[in-house]
Amino acid sequence: MSNPVTQYRARQSRRAWAVGGALLLALTVTAAWRITLGEWAIPLPRVIYLLSPWLSGTERTPAEALVVRAVRLPRLLSAGGAGGLLSVAGAVLQGLLSNPLAEPYTLGIAAGAAFGGALGLLFSSLMVTPAAFAGALAALAIVSLIACRSGGTVRGGGAQLVLAGVVANAVLSAGVTFLKAIADDKLGAIVLWLMGSLSGAGMSSAAAVWGASLLVLVPALACAPLLDALSLGEGQGALLGVDEGRVRTLLLLTTSLGIAAVVSAFGIIGFVGLVVPHLLRMSVGPSHRTLLPLSFLAGGCLLSVADGVAQSMGELPVGVLTALIGGPFFCWLLVRRGGRK
Repeated sequence: MSNPVTQYRARQSRRAWAVGGALLLALTVTAAWRITLGEWAIPLPRVIYLLSPWLSGTERTPAEALVVRAVRLPRLLSAGGAGGLLSVAGAVLQGLLSNPLAEPYTLGIAAGAAFGGALGLLFSSLMVTPAAFAGALAALAIVSLIACRSGGTVRGGGAQLVLAGVVANAVLSAGVTFLKAIADDKLGAIVLWLMGSLSGAGMSSAAAVWGASLLVLVPALACAPLLDALSLGEGQGALLGVDEGRVRTLLLLTTSLGIAAVVSAFGIIGFVGLVVPHLLRMSVGPSHRTLLPLSFLAGGCLLSVADGVAQSMGELPVGVLTALIGGPFFCWLLVRRGGRK
């Protein structure tokens, strides 16, 4: 008779492979849709030819080649990298804090990056990225301090941390509004950037966000078994021999820097890190060795689809669309958690 634990792991493994295969198929279809359709429809075989590395210099200059190589491909890569990063960041934060409500937006980290980036933009466009990094780290420190002072702990990840994130988010959003009020001629640039849009994505921003995604994903995968231990609750990791402080510090820092990279490049794109990991955890279980790579695939697919829908609606900022979807989901999650108590 088979061991029940072995049977459970086998079922979860089969389910994970099935979900992974479905996500790869969805990504392939989404990529084909995003790179062929638009104001100028280009057949897929033609797109593949235009993306060939053996394309001559003269063939790269026609309008079709410029649309595919300089506009659609960077936007597709940016959406995949940013969505994957935000999803992995959400999965990491939820595991570290043992709280399914934790994500970059609800914890105020994205708002901190937005405030720092907006402040940097008042001085120079070159200051946006470093200021966003500083703002994300400062927001993380403030949220942790508020949670600890209010009786919670970062280690325990209770409701105090989410509430502290809501408070920090409100204060930082007010700070962004103040910066808009004094921005003068840079007001338009700040407003458009903060809405969260991929319309101006280029190969440099795509490369930056993919580099940041590796900064988040690689340490998280290396610490996946430790994340499983930490997600059991306060002090459980230490009982299993995990250096909780070191793991938590490493992952919180890399996650915050990755979030800041996305915000500095494309503005605030909320709720991707909340929706994707939670749904996947319900489908394939809590093991982070499986959850993290699937979150990356699903997040990239979700943001690519959302960006396509936003573009078809007249270049609606994708951050607005994800907020319209993620807000009701967040309310549902709160009600669902409350009903269990």
